Amino acid sequence: MQERYTVNEHTVLEEYPRPQLVRGSYENLNGWWDFAIGNEETRPQYFPLSILVPFSPETKLSGLQTKITPNLRLWYHRTLTYTALSPDSRLLLHFEAVDHSCVVFLNGIEVGSHQGGYLPFSFDITDLLKEENDLLVKVVDPGDSEPIIRGKQASKASGIFYQGQSGIHQTVWIEEVPRFYIKNLIITPDLAQHCWYVQVIPNDGIHEVTISYLDGHKQCKGMSNQRLCCQVEKVHPWSPEDPYLYPLTIQMGNDIVTSYVGLRSFEVQDGRLLLNGKPYYQHGILDQGYWPHSLYTAPSDQAIIDDLVIVKKLGFNMVRKHAKVESRRWYHHCDVLGLLVWQDMVSGGRPPVQPIMSAPLFVPCFIVKDHHYRLLGSQDARYREMFATELTQMIETLYNCVSIAMWVIFNEGWGQFDAKEMYSLVKALDSTRTIDCTSGWYDQGIGEFSSRHVYFKRYRHQPDKLGRAIILSEFGGYLYRVEGHDDEGEKSFGYKHLHDRTAFNDAFFRLYEEEVYPAKQKGLAASVYTQLTDVQQELNGLVTFDRMVVKLDEVVALQVAALLLGTEE
Repeated sequence: MQERYTVNEHTVLEEYPRPQLVRGSYENLNGWWDFAIGNEETRPQYFPLSILVPFSPETKLSGLQTKITPNLRLWYHRTLTYTALSPDSRLLLHFEAVDHSCVVFLNGIEVGSHQGGYLPFSFDITDLLKEENDLLVKVVDPGDSEPIIRGKQASKASGIFYQGQSGIHQTVWIEEVPRFYIKNLIITPDLAQHCWYVQVIPNDGIHEVTISYLDGHKQCKGMSNQRLCCQVEKVHPWSPEDPYLYPLTIQMGNDIVTSYVGLRSFEVQDGRLLLNGKPYYQHGILDQGYWPHSLYTAPSDQAIIDDLVIVKKLGFNMVRKHAKVESRRWYHHCDVLGLLVWQDMVSGGRPPVQPIMSAPLFVPCFIVKDHHYRLLGSQDARYREMFATELTQMIETLYNCVSIAMWVIFNEGWGQFDAKEMYSLVKALDSTRTIDCTSGWYDQGIGEFSSRHVYFKRYRHQPDKLGRAIILSEFGGYLYRVEGHDDEGEKSFGYKHLHDRTAFNDAFFRLYEEEVYPAKQKGLAASVYTQLTDVQQELNGLVTFDRMVVKLDEVVALQVAALLLGTEE
């Protein structure tokens, strides 16, 4: 195992997990937990194993690397020691992500449950708290045996689908809060009006609120749940080239938290994407967010930063986060470093009927109306309900992330349904960002974009018949295998095979010079190359899966960036 994937068991992902709302009280519960696997619904008598939380049991970094089948129950256990709470205080237990369904018990009593493998949740455990506490978590993950929200996870990795993972896979932590505390912040930038709006959501009641900014020289006062306006005289906009952030301090009674905001705007106008009111070509890279020894979980906070720094060094100004929701720290680093983000909703449902899934790759005019649920794997009413619920929760969770420029609802028809209704849902939740309703296919003729995926053939730019902006939201996928740095499998997947570094770099440059740049000249608004890193058997990354080799020469990457970004009108 490479040194960069070793972790200190006493300081596992110890950084504060919620950078958009920071509070002084914080205790990290990552580390070694007791663990058991079984078929029984009731608490096991013994915990014969140990697992390094928050790494999934399928991973090497968990210390187990064992296969989990859909019928198994995962049992996590540890003792939680906590001295007496301050008067009128509460203790919250947070899980950043658990895949897929879990029930949490404290001292033998259920404190709550959660369904969905990608988003954070928490419980107030104050009333059950003792000095020595027995914390137990039961997890069930049906994987691809049921039509749940699961992204690229599969029981058998193949092609563009990867090894599944289960259980706790992001940070577990606790924090002490006052009796009345700030439960959430809703921060909405308004660049045109030189201000941002802050809505402070309390856990209960109505309270006075003070928001301090500009090093404390300005304050905005009001009441919780109100939309409070924080004005600045001279605007410093946020952009990838200048990711300026305004620090905020928010006080509500005895609760004080810090946050930040970036003033920026995203629009579509005359077929172009605008950033801060000006045309801005978004030169992007697809990122699946997988790691060789830890799957969904970055081995360290520095590993996240290293990935994003590579993206910047290669001249990209945008990342499309594909079929996955990352930890909140990932988005924070995009905010700080300056990278636009297109955020996918995680795919789900049943496997679509072939050739429905791949026909548009070869027959672009092939269209399926998405009320034909069975053809697209969305025939289960429960799945459609879960999708709408988790889509809503994802947008609410990530709303304050400055870098997110676009929401992507459906990808290539996987589990697609009622796109018009889902588009309206997202628009109602967030009118400040752009929306790619159906990335790749099946376009229902709505929304702001004609979103195209092109593999196996040349991209030939054609205007959208409905006059919408055109984005090349996936293309490329060139495979170049670097021996000794892949996932040690015999099979490999990619859309065009190159056999040495020179050929790979030449082909990459020609792709942009001969296809993408001419399309930009004709009105293409953005492009997203597939992909940042190799992932298991899919070896079409610009970086090897182990992150040890960058296949693309930096000089070639910067030539491409200059070609696309050097002549903005």
